[in-house]
Amino acid sequence: MIKESVIKDPGLAPEGHRKIEWAAQHCPVLNTIARERLSDGSLRGRKIAVTVHLEAKTAYLAVLLKEAGADVTVTGSNPLSTQDAICAALVERDVRVFATHDPSEEDFERYIHMAIETEPDLLVDDGAELAGRLIADHPDLVDRVQGATETTTTGILKLNAMTGEGVLPFPVIGVNDAKMKHLFDNRYGTGHSSIVSLLANTNLFLSGKRVVVMGFGWVSRGLAKYAAGFGGRVIVCEPDPVKLLEAHAEGFEVMNSLEAAEVGDFFLTGTGNIRVLRGEHLERMKDGAVLANAGHYDHEFDMGALREMAVAEREVRQNVTEYEMPDGRRLHVIARGRLLNSGAGDGHPVEIMDLTFALHALGIHHLASHAEDFEPGIQPIPAEIDEEVARIKLATMGVEPEELTEEQISYQQSWR
Repeated sequence: MIKESVIKDPGLAPEGHRKIEWAAQHCPVLNTIARERLSDGSLRGRKIAVTVHLEAKTAYLAVLLKEAGADVTVTGSNPLSTQDAICAALVERDVRVFATHDPSEEDFERYIHMAIETEPDLLVDDGAELAGRLIADHPDLVDRVQGATETTTTGILKLNAMTGEGVLPFPVIGVNDAKMKHLFDNRYGTGHSSIVSLLANTNLFLSGKRVVVMGFGWVSRGLAKYAAGFGGRVIVCEPDPVKLLEAHAEGFEVMNSLEAAEVGDFFLTGTGNIRVLRGEHLERMKDGAVLANAGHYDHEFDMGALREMAVAEREVRQNVTEYEMPDGRRLHVIARGRLLNSGAGDGHPVEIMDLTFALHALGIHHLASHAEDFEPGIQPIPAEIDEEVARIKLATMGVEPEELTEEQISYQQSWR
């Protein structure tokens, strides 16, 4: 028997509805897909488990899947990004929810397992939170799953490892690798929302400050771009020599991270890796330095080492924790090292997530009818879905792509 929803306060639903309705107004691509594609009955009766940053935009995706006839269960992918008002509103819209804001580690795990125990046919995953636990802890339910979509770089890394080991028994569409995802969500969405959250939570001036960006993948490219846009003097640290040279060509200063640790005012991580800022970096940072993470997990910088080194810890502003070092230096961490844009803000702009969730909606719709077309393991999203999302977005803007002439097509296809 499927358990009832677990949320914090049903009385918060009116606030959640207002937020979801605002998002709905600014999701023209999702609205088009819901009207023209999801309404064909393919999802009717399907059980879909969704793990997401539970806020208004992700809630709207769940609502549209429910309206398409699916039995939808959602849980949070990050303890701090879950908004209790959104959870309450979703329950009133007949979406099953297992999530609360800032749960204990035990409850966070329990909620994800409760979502898996609804015996889903399809997964909308974030960080492979559902897929990983399903395979490791619920092998009896694996055969029920037709397929999944995955939204993050971290999740893709995990799923590639699973595929390499031969333990991923169903297809997973790598939404993160779609052009309409990583070129927009990872770069512009993360860059915009992270810098806005950093400034809102600290109330500090970025212009002229030295902003150290760890990595130069798509997420960190966005961080560097928007930090520079606010007048920051950006320093990039990156192990890949080609990417580091690219950062230099983009006009950013490049250096070794230990050198950067001594001069940075703000430190932004977005690598998808573990402990890119460690004790040896923390020892060199100046008094007042601010650390913020835009990667999936709270281990991009070594919070354990920071707590061990500190002689005092206190909250100096909402979402800002100050750690006092033995020599009197103070280091400040946003959102306890978790995602600063979702854990201490509302996440990406609505219009950006409209594109990402359009890919998820079309990916799940495609899997519902064509799962047999895919081999088990991580799979690229079909190119026609990627292009369809771009064309729909342009159409909502009143724009049509240029058409090649027959002469141009012939020229491109000929070697003579």
